[in-house]
Parts: sequence; C-alpha cells; structure tokens
Amino acid sequence: MTARVPTQEAQTARTHHAPGDLGRRIAQRRTAAGLTRTATALRAGMAPSYLRYLEERPGATPDAGVLVRLAGVLRTTVSELTGGDTDLPPGIGHASPHPSFTELSERECRELLSTHGVGRIAVNTWEGPAVVPVNYGVVDGAVVYRTRPGATPALAVGRRVGFETDRVDDALSQGWSVLVRGDAEAVTDPAVARLLDERAYTRPWAGGGRPLWVRIEPRLITGRRITT
Repeated sequence: MTARVPTQEAQTARTHHAPGDLGRRIAQRRTAAGLTRTATALRAGMAPSYLRYLEERPGATPDAGVLVRLAGVLRTTVSELTGGDTDLPPGIGHASPHPSFTELSERECRELLSTHGVGRIAVNTWEGPAVVPVNYGVVDGAVVYRTRPGATPALAVGRRVGFETDRVDDALSQGWSVLVRGDAEAVTDPAVARLLDERAYTRPWAGGGRPLWVRIEPRLITGRRITT
C-alpha cells in the first residue's frame, strides 16, 4: 500500500493550530460568508452538531481533512482558519489572473467604514510622516478614536489628516480600501466624550489609559475595490 503524502494545507493545519482560536475564526468566516451553521456543516460533509462543537469548544482539535473541507466551503485557507497567518502582512496571496478594479462611491465607502474596526491614521511628526493603527468608530458620519495625550495618534489634533481602513482576502485575491481625508479635532466637551464612551464597541487594543477622543470630520472620502 502506498503511503499517502499530506497536502501542504494539511501540513499547515498540523503546524499552526492554536487551541481556542479555531472556533472563533470558523464562526467569523462563516458569518462573513452569510452561511448558517447547518448549511456550512452539510457542505463540509459533517453533522451540524460537530461544527457547533468546533466553534464552541476551545480545545477542539479536528484532523487536517476536516480543516481542508471547512476551508474550501468558507472560501479561505487552512492557515487563516488556524491563525497561521497572524504574524504575516495581508495580501501575501497571488494576484488573480483577471482582476476587476473599480472606484467606490461615497455611499459605498461609508457603508464599508461601517460602525467600527481597525484603521490607520496618517500624521506628520517632527521625524517625518507616520502611519499608525487605531481602533476606530463611526459616529454621526465622523471617524472617532481614542488615544492618550502625547501619543502619535494625538498629533492629528488641529491638522488635516488621512485615515485609511481596508479588507484584504488572501484566499480570493480580492479586497477593498477606503481613504478619509479631513480635519481632526479633540473632543473637549465632557458630555460628548461620555456619549462616545457609551457608544464605543470596543476598548483600544493597545490597552492602558486612552482618555482623549479624536474626531475626524470627513472632507473627502474615496475608495477602491478589487474583485476576481
């Protein structure tokens, strides 16, 4: 009998699986694809109860074949499902042979900005231009984020700045980006700051005290999308 050689995807699955992360990644990818748990399970050739186990049990360790089938149904890679690409920059996949490039309308850009996420703020510093990530929200049409006085994102206050956020799908070689250009100001009204605290979806991932709210009123919003 000839020994069966594991595929690259299967080898990746064995190497990079991090218990506790798998279920969250499967559920997030499934939700983004607009699939129910039952539909996903049936397409992957497993019982819905088993998929529920994978999503909800932190210590679940499915074999490589299960991961490969799930990745195929969810149109992603085993590496992404298991967190093997966590320390890699997005966009390392190969370009599509026939990509379609389109400009986004302002309405589409605002929809993609949605309510919150992670974006990048571009500011001028004494050492030159700097671009740093921030956890942001969208409140009443403006981009808002929390930082601390003296930090690089706080240098945006009183200046015209650029703010960018994007989504890259390595598995499908497609994605989008939105660029906001506008004037940044500090939120000094305590009542408004409290309101923003209440409406914030998450605390800044960087942790620590971030008492300063910065608001960017868009003057120009542009975006692009690449599809296959």
